[in-house]
Amino acid sequence: MLLIGNGRLITRDGRRPYLEDGAVVTSGEDILAVGETPEMRRRYPQAEFVDARGGLIMPGLINAHTHFYSALARGLVLKDYHPRDFRGILEGLWWKLDAKLTLEATRASARASLIDCIRQGVTAVFDHHASFGEIPGSLSVIAREAEIIGVRSSLCYEVSDRGGGEKCRQAIMENAGFIAQCRSSGSPMLHAMFGLHALFTLSDRTLEACAKANGGQAGYHVHLSESGDDPRDAMEHYGIRPAQRLQRFGMLGPDSLLIHCVHVDESEMDLIRDSGAWVINNPESNMSNAVGCSPVLRMFEKRIPVGLGTDAYTSDMLQSYRAVLTAQRHQAGRPDVGWNEAAAALFVNNPRVASRAFGRPLGILKEGAAADVIVMDYRPYTPLNADNADGHLYFGVSGRQCRTAVTGGVVRMRDGMLAGIDEEKANADIMESARKLWRSLYR
Repeated sequence: MLLIGNGRLITRDGRRPYLEDGAVVTSGEDILAVGETPEMRRRYPQAEFVDARGGLIMPGLINAHTHFYSALARGLVLKDYHPRDFRGILEGLWWKLDAKLTLEATRASARASLIDCIRQGVTAVFDHHASFGEIPGSLSVIAREAEIIGVRSSLCYEVSDRGGGEKCRQAIMENAGFIAQCRSSGSPMLHAMFGLHALFTLSDRTLEACAKANGGQAGYHVHLSESGDDPRDAMEHYGIRPAQRLQRFGMLGPDSLLIHCVHVDESEMDLIRDSGAWVINNPESNMSNAVGCSPVLRMFEKRIPVGLGTDAYTSDMLQSYRAVLTAQRHQAGRPDVGWNEAAAALFVNNPRVASRAFGRPLGILKEGAAADVIVMDYRPYTPLNADNADGHLYFGVSGRQCRTAVTGGVVRMRDGMLAGIDEEKANADIMESARKLWRSLYR
């Protein structure tokens, strides 16, 4: 039993959204009670006290889309890499990188990313993996790291025709095998989806094979119309829009994540809304790749559930929170829009999609919810209350201020120190894997 207290508490529970000196009591994997620190300490004297030291106690943050496999590319400079468009970025960097990823490199990438998640207060994540250098067993490798580090992880493998027929077959089987593994293990820390790369890299024959292998067991985690390549390819080769291709194979629905959706039209947005599928916006990645700005505000108008991811551009969800608002205001040319939508994406919709995936309440601190709690080293110099907490998070807090993280009732980091992880050794091992990977790319 843990008692995390002596801090300002943001619960995300409308019945009691904020406590000036609050505490969360956990029992096993669940939250047992929430209340004032003195009261909780009187009621649960046997609980191990985790001192927030006056910081900000809040639910663990959720990243609805990232790529662990990209971690070892940090600082990588490739010769003659000067992309002029999105295809150039994929072909010149990411497809070269994932073609060299072995299981060893996949493990190192996952460990680096997962440590970064904990260090930035992210306790649940949806990862989209690619390692065409070595596919079989890659999701199991990531899953083991996720359970060691202590981050709830929804995993899938990126199916694509780009590596040829055998690689495509292996990718399909990796998804199907991991879905079966998750169903049999029952681990509360793991969830499986069926991954698809951009539709312009997938034939109808491959989509049909994916639908057959999945058999309706899991939702799809798919890059949709990130760039204009998807709609151009879909119209040229199939005479329909990309979202219609997904509908044709039964891949839209309330368990599916549609990533980016920058180049979707009105008819596709209606189709997505009617299917109940989730759209996950990744503003920093979209801007960096110069693919455009997703029509997030229009999607909210149409009542499409829009969540927030990072596409591995960062692990800091509060940084992405700022980015989605500034991007939407810049696109609209109006400084008075987007505030409610940006907050809803991170603090409402991300918890909703994660709660659906993991089968229990996440992103909220209340009795019976999952015991995923973080403490931010933030001491405001202006008044903080239930009405302005999001403003403090937007203007005053970053992921790197996370000092303590608890997932499933287990302390994963306390006062900036990872629990049960020799971080110096982990960094050395990751560095060695990165060196091997870079040497293979430079050859």
